[in-house]
Amino acid sequence: MLDCQKHLFDLEDEVVYLNGAYMSPQLKSVEAAGLQGLRMKNRPYQVSIQDFFQPVEDLKVAFAQLIHATEYQRVAVIPSVSYGIANAARNLPVSKGQKILLMQEQFPSNYYIWEKVALEKGARLEIISAPSAPERGEAWTEKILQSIDNETAVVAMAHVHWADGSVFDLKRVGEKARKMGAALVIDGTQSVGALPFDVREIQPDALICAGYKWLLGPYSIGLAYYGPAFDNGRPIEENWINRLDSHIFQKLVQYQPEYKPFAARYAVGEQSNFIHVPMMLTAIRQILDWGVENVQSYCKQISEEAISKIVAMGARIDTSHQRAAHLFGVRLGDAFDAEKLQAALHEHKVYVSFRGDAIRVAPHVYNTKADFATLVACFEKSSLMR
Repeated sequence: MLDCQKHLFDLEDEVVYLNGAYMSPQLKSVEAAGLQGLRMKNRPYQVSIQDFFQPVEDLKVAFAQLIHATEYQRVAVIPSVSYGIANAARNLPVSKGQKILLMQEQFPSNYYIWEKVALEKGARLEIISAPSAPERGEAWTEKILQSIDNETAVVAMAHVHWADGSVFDLKRVGEKARKMGAALVIDGTQSVGALPFDVREIQPDALICAGYKWLLGPYSIGLAYYGPAFDNGRPIEENWINRLDSHIFQKLVQYQPEYKPFAARYAVGEQSNFIHVPMMLTAIRQILDWGVENVQSYCKQISEEAISKIVAMGARIDTSHQRAAHLFGVRLGDAFDAEKLQAALHEHKVYVSFRGDAIRVAPHVYNTKADFATLVACFEKSSLMR
């Protein structure tokens, strides 16, 4: 079991940061790695050819270990989720009359490209609405399963819903998608790094993750896993470093038609970012050292008592098996004065997010039970049931 890891971050003592789903705070070790990378360009004559390649390979290996992928070459460095999903959308077959399944209020980066594909291919988007039942996770998964049929080309979704942490059973979704010949594209931004994810079990065709949330990395770098369906695909950009023999600089103008194998073709140009890559690598290695299962368990352990108290005051929070422990939604109903709650949160320097009709609470290993006691006090100040 993990102890509180706040000492590894540079957070102010008086701040209660329960907003990791917005953006993670930075590990001190990640900051140090970034500063070291920044200084590299002070003396460019010390930057070797190997510096373009080895750190990227190390990062791919670490991310593959995190998601239990047996082939690290299936990992690509990307700048954003939209970039990674655009590569997937470009290479998955979608025919006229087929449908692309999306979740209601899915994050825009996993929506807009599919809307465009549907318009271009004469396909249709089918939005799976959230169930009205209070326990949403299982019921929502069932609705998805019922919607996957032989007309489905792509199922594009997340592991947990970004607004309220509803957990989808991706293993069952993947099994149904494969049975019906549909591709499964997962946005893992709000789960990978804090909630266990195993590509061997789920078998997604693509898994796309931004780095600045639960992977604890910097903004503008992400990682993507592309399965066998993409081995011979066409990337959205052509760059020199994704081609065979790109490490032989004197041969770069002997233009190479062949890409490196597996997912390398989908990596962004200038993937050898001397600042972001070592920062991202340092962050993932720290997560591996903690263990993702331990991160999830710690978040549950520090929050469960507070959740019980908030529910007893009249709020609605899904039970633990329906949602993630690192990200969950609190729905106020008629039991609280929302304006008073916002004022109390501001007064006590408690940071959460308001997303749709839910207040999104997103703890991590830098939080404590005392942080959640402060959150409970804010709800008590705004309760209409007193």
